[in-house]
Amino acid sequence: MLFHRKLSKLLLDQINKKEIVVLTGMRRVGKTTLLRIIYDQIPETNKLFIDLENPINQKMFSETDYENIWGNLAPLGITNQKKAFLFIDEIQYLPSIVKAIKYLFDHFNVKFFLTGSSSYYLKNYFPESLSGRKIVFELYPLDFEEFLIFKNVKHSFKSTFMEKNDSRNYIAFEKLKMLYEEFLYFGGFPQVVLSNSQEDKKNHLNDIFTSYFEKDVKTLADFKQINVFRDLILLLCQRTGSKLDISKLSSALNVSRNTVYSYLSFLEQTYFFSLITPWSKSVDREISGTKKVYACDTGFVNLFARVDEGNILENAVYNCIRHFGKVYYYQKRSGVEIDFILPELDCAIEVKTKADKRDVIHLENVSKSLGFNNSYVVSRNFINLEKVISVVDL
Repeated sequence: MLFHRKLSKLLLDQINKKEIVVLTGMRRVGKTTLLRIIYDQIPETNKLFIDLENPINQKMFSETDYENIWGNLAPLGITNQKKAFLFIDEIQYLPSIVKAIKYLFDHFNVKFFLTGSSSYYLKNYFPESLSGRKIVFELYPLDFEEFLIFKNVKHSFKSTFMEKNDSRNYIAFEKLKMLYEEFLYFGGFPQVVLSNSQEDKKNHLNDIFTSYFEKDVKTLADFKQINVFRDLILLLCQRTGSKLDISKLSSALNVSRNTVYSYLSFLEQTYFFSLITPWSKSVDREISGTKKVYACDTGFVNLFARVDEGNILENAVYNCIRHFGKVYYYQKRSGVEIDFILPELDCAIEVKTKADKRDVIHLENVSKSLGFNNSYVVSRNFINLEKVISVVDL
């Protein structure tokens, strides 16, 4: 059974638009499956789905004269005499294909849907000549709303924090809390979510990590100290939800600060970790501030590290709110802190295992002093208080 994702509608809306569609995200988050869903929705027959992980398929586009590509596609039923739809999966396996795509796009009526496993690839191999020709969508592991869809469980999710606040319901929470615990512990990779046993879930997480290491790290990067890179991942899992001290990481790994920065950049661009900066009205202070780290999936964190449950919860909340726009955190020198700032929504978010009235009042006072008009406490346990949102409603 194929499950729709939140991006499904946005991608479907792109079918009749001119731009090249690029779907990127970490390995095994469901990019290929989602593209298959879009492919099946196109009624025209002049379409083809190509997996570039297969070396034979790579040869179709390995032509000096790009006009010859049409000859390679003809036996598969594809013509350039009418609009063609070409879905190309895993483009990072053939970096040179980008020039061919540009040529075909510029000279023929062809719509491209592409997938790639990282923004690192897009940044380093996708030529600037495609600027203005492409639109990029990022796909992440399932958030809790999508998790429930994969579990065939119906729950009405509201689109705004105000609506989420107004819709809290104790009975709904009780029905969903055990599913949220599963989501919190094993994360949101589709294959993991659809597995029934805990052993299978752990095996799939191990397999996804191995696949990332073997196919992304070793293919895209030229890291001489691969074991150090692996150890950094484990250290970052232990620090999820915490501020990074680059000097301590450098010392623990016995490498330079520049090496740590290089590895962090790769991990961020291949979607394994997200780094968020402190919110400040000064751009210089924002850029230079100490960053906090969050894993792409709490399943990895629980598999590779022992982390405080509050940090795991904070990581899960981050993974469910990042689609609202740029996310920051706030911390004053005196120690006053706000877990998440969402400037585009004029909103501050604090995460608590069990919220109370004091948390609501404190967050409201601090957020208003910073100029934010909206503030909500996200609580793991159900609390029937105004401005407290249950994690199951995110």
